[in-house]
Amino acid sequence: MSDDTSLSLFQQQEANRRRTVLLVIGFVAFFAWLGFGGDYIYYLSTRDAPGTAYHHVFPWFGIALTVAALLTAWYAYATGPEKVLWSTGARAVVDPTDPQEKQLVNVVEEMAIAAGVPRPHIWIVDDPDPNAFATGTDPLHAHIAVTRGLLELCNREELQAVVGHELGHVKNLDVRLMTMLAALVGAIALMHDGATRVLRGGMNVGGGGGGGSRGGGKKGGAGPLLVVLLVVWIVSWILAPIIAQVLALAVSRKREYLADAMSAQFTRNPLALAGALQKIDGAVAPTTAIKRGAAHLCIADPLGRRLTAHEGLFADALATHPPMAKRIAILRGMGYAQLKKEGGSVA
Repeated sequence: MSDDTSLSLFQQQEANRRRTVLLVIGFVAFFAWLGFGGDYIYYLSTRDAPGTAYHHVFPWFGIALTVAALLTAWYAYATGPEKVLWSTGARAVVDPTDPQEKQLVNVVEEMAIAAGVPRPHIWIVDDPDPNAFATGTDPLHAHIAVTRGLLELCNREELQAVVGHELGHVKNLDVRLMTMLAALVGAIALMHDGATRVLRGGMNVGGGGGGGSRGGGKKGGAGPLLVVLLVVWIVSWILAPIIAQVLALAVSRKREYLADAMSAQFTRNPLALAGALQKIDGAVAPTTAIKRGAAHLCIADPLGRRLTAHEGLFADALATHPPMAKRIAILRGMGYAQLKKEGGSVA
């Protein structure tokens, strides 16, 4: 894992910029297909209708959905971080009011210097479950949020390690990609719900009725194509939120290992992060403040620990994070190697 951190930071940032652009293009293209595909299906179903019946010619559905997708992508980029923070009930730390908050501010300032990034905005989620996440569009507009449970559970070194992990996401521009994913996953879910309500009303695929049985050769040729397109179109609507959620989970899992390594690099203390993750993993109950849309942003699975306690195809497909035991083992290996190199003793 340490080899990953030796990769060019600019290459990592450029890769995340490229993935963000591709994500937006894919999002818009998907809804363009749903819109213009629906128009074409409606055109095929009405083109042989009687002259007095409605004939769908102008692709208003495709234009509307494409414009909506473009506006949604822009809105997600512009307001995604604020929506994520709002959804978790986070409150900004402006004037620290207790020793825990003062320590958090000091730690974030120290680790920002170590990471070589501007100090991010600091937030606290008043939830007893220990966790943390970062959001934002770039290092100049970054936010780090920790739960009250994390402040109560971790010592200073462990808190430094957790903050270092989140700053790794900030420095790599992971936050931009992962925040866009969070926003677009929510947008897809909303669009899916709206479309489902419309589809429940039924679609008059037969057009004007009277010409249905006497469509002739022209109608007969379009029949199989119409059925295939309609099936694919409906399946696309059904699978859209599932595919978006799986994509968000996959993107998150791949970046957690690198952020762990960067935390170890910033703090020079991988065993501190291993200890913090072990404490987080042993938390009694999942969070009540962080919901599914922001789950992949967190340092640990906030919705339950069952899937991230195991490896395998099922866990890999559904878990928000890689196996916690594997992350801890890698960090401990790094720590023991470091101690051995420095001539220290391993407890």
